[in-house]
Amino acid sequence: MPSSRSSPAPVTIIVDTREQEPFGFNPQLVTPVRRALPAGDYSVAGLEQLVAVERKTLNDFVGTVMRARERFYRELRLLTAYRRSCVVVEADLEDVLAGRYRGGAHPHAVLGSALAITVDFGIPVFFCSNRQIACRFVEGYLLRAAEGSTHWQRQP
Repeated sequence: MPSSRSSPAPVTIIVDTREQEPFGFNPQLVTPVRRALPAGDYSVAGLEQLVAVERKTLNDFVGTVMRARERFYRELRLLTAYRRSCVVVEADLEDVLAGRYRGGAHPHAVLGSALAITVDFGIPVFFCSNRQIACRFVEGYLLRAAEGSTHWQRQP
């Protein structure tokens, strides 16, 4: 993904200690550091209270929105206070609509939950095809947030 950053120094990305399968980011662009985050699985060093990405596999997303909804909604409420946040699912929306996940939830219920997160919480849910695409998306999202942070941190 092209970047307008003029500095070749990698951006430090914080990976939450609870993240079980961390992404392998491009080492020329990102230096990953593991430590506990207040919310989400990934953030940018110095922006941990402002930027967060919550990563989910499709099975985890379905299980979370269907069976662990209250706990997940508590985390989403935390993320609503962030300047930039999103949920990234390692699957296509087609996988949801075709029911390609465990748990037996109806595809319309899963889609409805994704739409509720986006509309009710104002937190976009991105379906990113597979793990590799999701990794590239999260990397680009966090690099872009790091680039833009000097501008929006000065704004009220």
